[in-house]
Amino acid sequence: MSQASTPAPTTQVGSGTVISSLAPSTPALPVVEIDPSVTIRRSTGIGELDRVLGGGIVPGSVVLLAGEPGVGKSTLLLEVAARWARLPNPPAAAASPSATRTVLYITAEESVGQVRLRAERTDTIAETLYLASEADLEVIFGHVDALHPSLVIVDSVQTVRAPGVEGTAGGLAQTRAVTAGLTALAKRTGIPIILVGHVTKEGNVAGPRVLEHLVDAVFNFEGDKHSPLRLLRSMKNRYGATDEVGCFTQTDTGIVEVPDPSGLFLSSKEHTPDGSCITVCVDGNRPLLAEVQALVVGDSKAANPRRAVTGLDNTRVPMILAVLQARAGLKSVGFADVYVATVGGMKVTEPACDLAIALAIASAAKNTALPQRLVAFGEIGLAGEIRPVPDMIRRIKEAQRLGYRTAVIPNTSDSRQAASHIDRVIIADTITAAISQLLGGS
Repeated sequence: MSQASTPAPTTQVGSGTVISSLAPSTPALPVVEIDPSVTIRRSTGIGELDRVLGGGIVPGSVVLLAGEPGVGKSTLLLEVAARWARLPNPPAAAASPSATRTVLYITAEESVGQVRLRAERTDTIAETLYLASEADLEVIFGHVDALHPSLVIVDSVQTVRAPGVEGTAGGLAQTRAVTAGLTALAKRTGIPIILVGHVTKEGNVAGPRVLEHLVDAVFNFEGDKHSPLRLLRSMKNRYGATDEVGCFTQTDTGIVEVPDPSGLFLSSKEHTPDGSCITVCVDGNRPLLAEVQALVVGDSKAANPRRAVTGLDNTRVPMILAVLQARAGLKSVGFADVYVATVGGMKVTEPACDLAIALAIASAAKNTALPQRLVAFGEIGLAGEIRPVPDMIRRIKEAQRLGYRTAVIPNTSDSRQAASHIDRVIIADTITAAISQLLGGS
């Protein structure tokens, strides 16, 4: 008499729903037995992108690149595709077809002829770069199975349609299904996939919020249409830090990486005019020099003097003006039109630039230039005190590397250590003391 088979264990979830246990197709492995070579990062050929990725792209990962229309997402990814295709094959290429430097660029918004024209203009043509104009997810899977590329770029995820799913391309259900399908493809084949995503007018990634949870990394490519500067910020990264920033410039021949971007935000004049002060801000994990310029124009005839701010926090500049008037004795700034801006289209919002803003305004009000090769950073309180800021040593090292010799800093425990990294350190407890040492008394 045959013995009856033991029924599989079941678990009830919710009302009336029962889930049975199934035998796994592959057993769970101790972490020490998993081969780490299957997730070795591979360089994209663009150092600034590798920086934001955390050292390179991980096989089988899915990266979502979001940005406003016209910011240069497609141009950047075409550059990535060409650089990837031109790099030499790794040693594993002979053993695995997907390890070769073959790129499949799926364009669902343009024809292959249009992409070819842009590739000629930006010099991004490579023999192992393949183009396909497809908007059907199943056909895209077929291209991947036929070509076995080592990198897939889909431009864009909101224009691809998954068969059998209700809704139009770009809708919630379609976008979710397309992203889930491409993510499953990446995990099954080990091929990294980069998706282009559009953003809404509020700056968020278009589509359901689950879209950002499905992918491994979310990067935002941003820039001002009036400036060639482009910044690549990491919003989510399962394989790296989320405080890295990549810098690029948009030119007539494409997107160019800028490994040392501090020079973009400084005036080209050798002589520092009055109303100008250099500061060191930290964007993500990266110290950048920025120039703050101020213009103070006489006694305003208007009941409310004009306050024009560009590239800085609109709420902090009026506060600094009030502190200068009430605590530093600069009564004239309260009745004058004041214009404050950064150079090069840079946007600085951290409080560490307060001291530079205050010194630039004071310099403009006194018609006296600050000393040459000087940087200043520190947060200003309502009592006129200068408060410490994070990463002070890193800021000073960056200033010294670029040839600056004097630093005006707040009084902190790191002040003595800071003196060993630059020629001269001026420690100021209050904005009044800083102005007095640099520009003389009122």
